[in-house]
Amino acid sequence: MITIIDYGSGNLRSVQKALEHVGAQTQITQNIDAIRAADKIVLPGVGAMQPAMDKLRELNLIHVIKDTIAQGKPFLGICLGLQLLFEKSEEGGEVSGLGILKGEVLKFRQLKIPQIGWNQISVKNQSPLLANIKPQSFVYFCHSYFVKPADKNIIASSTEYGIEFTSSIWKKNIFGLQFHPEKSQTIGLQILKNFVTL
Repeated sequence: MITIIDYGSGNLRSVQKALEHVGAQTQITQNIDAIRAADKIVLPGVGAMQPAMDKLRELNLIHVIKDTIAQGKPFLGICLGLQLLFEKSEEGGEVSGLGILKGEVLKFRQLKIPQIGWNQISVKNQSPLLANIKPQSFVYFCHSYFVKPADKNIIASSTEYGIEFTSSIWKKNIFGLQFHPEKSQTIGLQILKNFVTL
C-alpha cells in the first residue's frame, strides 16, 4: 500500500490516479496509524512552505514522516513535498522545513516565475526512480523555488532554467522530484512505476 499524505496541499487525486495507473494500491489519508502502516509514502504538494509546515504540525504528522523515513520505508516528495525535506526556505523570510536533508530552498532570481511547463532533466546520479529514463527527458515543472542540497552526491538530476538547479534527489530510501511526474505523461508514469516497483 502506498500512502499519499493529505495535508491540504497539492493535487492529491492526480497523483493517486497516476500511481494507480501504473499498478499501485493507494490511499489518501491524514491518519497517523495508516501512514505508519504504509509500505511506501508519497508527500505531494503545491504552494508555500510555511502554511504546509503549519498544517503538518497541526496534524501531528512531522514526527510520523521522520519516523517512517528513519525506518527505511521508500519516501517520495513531489514539488513542495521535496522542498519540505530540507532545513530551511527563504520563502516568506526564512522558514524551517523538516530538516531531514541538509540544504536550503532558494528563489529563482531575475527570471520569470513560476517556471511553468516542460523542461529537460540531465541525469547526474542513476537513481532507481530514473531507471529506463533517457538522460535528456522532458518533464513538467511548476515552481518558483528550488532546492540546494548541502550534499551534492544526493543530486539525481539537474535542469537549466537561467541557472542549473536540482530537479531530483536520491538518498537511500528518500526520493524527491521538483517536477510533477503525474503531469509528465509517459516519462512521469515510468518514474512513478519505478517507485511502485522498488
